[in-house]
Amino acid sequence: MKTFITFSIALLLLLSCEEQAQKPLKNEVLILGTIHSGHLTDSVYNLPYLRKLIKEINPDFILAEIPPDRFQAAVEGFKRDDSISEPRVMRFPEYVDVIFPLTKEMDFEIIPTAGWTKPMADERSAKLRAISQDSTRKSDWTAYIEANNRSDSVYKATGKVNDPHFIHTDTYDSIQDISLQVYNKLFNIELGLGGWDNINIAHYWNIEKALEKHRYSGKRFLITYGAGHKSWFIRELRKRDDIDLIKMEPFLKAIEKE
Repeated sequence: MKTFITFSIALLLLLSCEEQAQKPLKNEVLILGTIHSGHLTDSVYNLPYLRKLIKEINPDFILAEIPPDRFQAAVEGFKRDDSISEPRVMRFPEYVDVIFPLTKEMDFEIIPTAGWTKPMADERSAKLRAISQDSTRKSDWTAYIEANNRSDSVYKATGKVNDPHFIHTDTYDSIQDISLQVYNKLFNIELGLGGWDNINIAHYWNIEKALEKHRYSGKRFLITYGAGHKSWFIRELRKRDDIDLIKMEPFLKAIEKE
């Protein structure tokens, strides 16, 4: 009887192990909200902090706010000169001074995912300028400016401007949405590909392509975009059942203990 029980337990353990082995390995996804040029001057959320944070996260892939059509030039310039000379990528110190240099000592792949194009950006700027000068659109432009001011005011009132812990919270996202949702409602259709929803759809389409290509590979993906995009991406990523969306807070705490 004892032998039979022992055999049954062993069989159940074997079946459990086989089931675990067959279970698909979800990818882990983290979103790092950046502050672009702010990393050059902020006393806390600066480039050394960003460098430590990415090393702590240790991603397999970084889904970058770099347009695919600008990526190769950036890579070639970095290999040739040990620096970035591609004009669009040069605007982002998180890539110039942190992420590209880290490729020399870490094993991750940068995947460009930004939907940005220069014609789109030029068209958006021209349309916004025209709206701001159109007397028949004064109420729209005033609502837009007031929403920006309200968002900035609430953000400053928290006393946590550029605090990396606060940037990676739902509260931060809700404050950004005060202005972004007004901007989106008023101008998204009119701005075409440069509208807020529209550009995020373009960004996320490239992000989705990367996630689909590596579905169930048990890898860690780090999405690095300006912090304002974070809430838009989170809403979409939460619809996926093939990933684990990981919080940034444990990694922030880990590097601050060092």
